[in-house]
Amino acid sequence: MNVTLNNGVEMPALGFGVFQTPPETTAASVAEALRVGYRLIDTAASYFNEREVGEGIRRAGLDRSEVFVETKIWISDYGYDQTLHAFDKSAGKLGVERIDLLLLHQALPTDFDKTVGAYKALETLLADGKVRAIGVSNFMPDALAKLVDQTDVVPAVNQVEVHPYFTQPDVQRANAAHGIITQAWSPMGGITSYRGTGTSTFDDPAIASIAAAHGKTPAQVMIRWHLREGRSAIPKSVRPERIAENFDVFDFELAPAELKALDALDTGVRGGPEPDDVTLEAYGRPIPEA
Repeated sequence: MNVTLNNGVEMPALGFGVFQTPPETTAASVAEALRVGYRLIDTAASYFNEREVGEGIRRAGLDRSEVFVETKIWISDYGYDQTLHAFDKSAGKLGVERIDLLLLHQALPTDFDKTVGAYKALETLLADGKVRAIGVSNFMPDALAKLVDQTDVVPAVNQVEVHPYFTQPDVQRANAAHGIITQAWSPMGGITSYRGTGTSTFDDPAIASIAAAHGKTPAQVMIRWHLREGRSAIPKSVRPERIAENFDVFDFELAPAELKALDALDTGVRGGPEPDDVTLEAYGRPIPEA
């Protein structure tokens, strides 16, 4: 199942994420995901596992054209020239000449001129054929509007936290108004399991009820919900049985009432950092050379 980006590029709707996957297990997990059937792999410079992602892709033995590779530029490498070099670093670690989708990882509102410079570098990389599509991650509507006003190419994707407990409808509306695909990180709300308080999405009775009705797991229901509502989703796991389970979501449909029930679970509580809090002072870290 593919989604068509606003520049006509086809992207698999369901991808495999490697956030917080240790480098020593990344290659095996990526190779297993590709064996199961995933064709979109999402990583980032700041995950420090791009090299192992590349190894996993090579280990899978697929033709390069069969794998859609997505990564992100970290804020420490923002600025026009720095971002051009950041592409070289990421491509070198991944072992690819061209990256399918390259995103800016954060909006960096405290130094937005650097963000604009970084995005203009992405536009250059796109024009030069070094990337097939460009986009952003964790951009709220105000930052997205500012970026669109100051640049030429509308982002193809905005990757943000979206799961049943945090749906960010204002962000999704802003993305849709610009023809931008919303891509969900923490798509099953795994981040809700780490807080230690309240209910995890995996234990939510409404989700469990829908899952039971379809003979599926809560995780499978949440992934299907994303796809049914037109989002891309990038679940992660290092366990082969979970990797397979998360991909086994194309043989059932959620009814409109079930989609509404899932939408209604939104608590408005963000699990990840507030985008405005991500500053160079707090989150800057050097990205090693390839």
